Amino acid sequence: MQATSGRRRRLVAEINVVPYIDVMLVLLVVFMITAPMLTQGVDVELPEAPSEVLPENDDEPILVSITEDGSLFVDLLEDSDQARTAEEVAELIGKILAEKPDTSVLVWGDKNVAYGEVVGLMTLIQNAGAVRVGLVTEPPVLGN
Repeated sequence: MQATSGRRRRLVAEINVVPYIDVMLVLLVVFMITAPMLTQGVDVELPEAPSEVLPENDDEPILVSITEDGSLFVDLLEDSDQARTAEEVAELIGKILAEKPDTSVLVWGDKNVAYGEVVGLMTLIQNAGAVRVGLVTEPPVLGN
């Protein structure tokens, strides 16, 4: 009657991955919900223009925003919503570019800002040492 007592049960050396998959799916949902809320920069109304997307780069670009009233903002981890003077913007960009000279600078200009102010800002950025300066635009809405 004791047929099983003579045999020992073998241990199974496998990892149960089901809990890891559950954690991964929860993290995926959390990141999908929070990612759209992490937009950088100051809220400006970008102009529409048919332009090409910049190639991917390992370095995060420096984002400089100019609002409709001409206020300047540099998107850094701290104080990104603090208006800055032109001299402060040039100094910050110069410091960042001294450490990472290949970093590109992107200008978020409100579509209601005078063209001369945007050009002045771009000149200021180039004088601070930026080699690659670009303008951020919205893609045109089709059907208009």
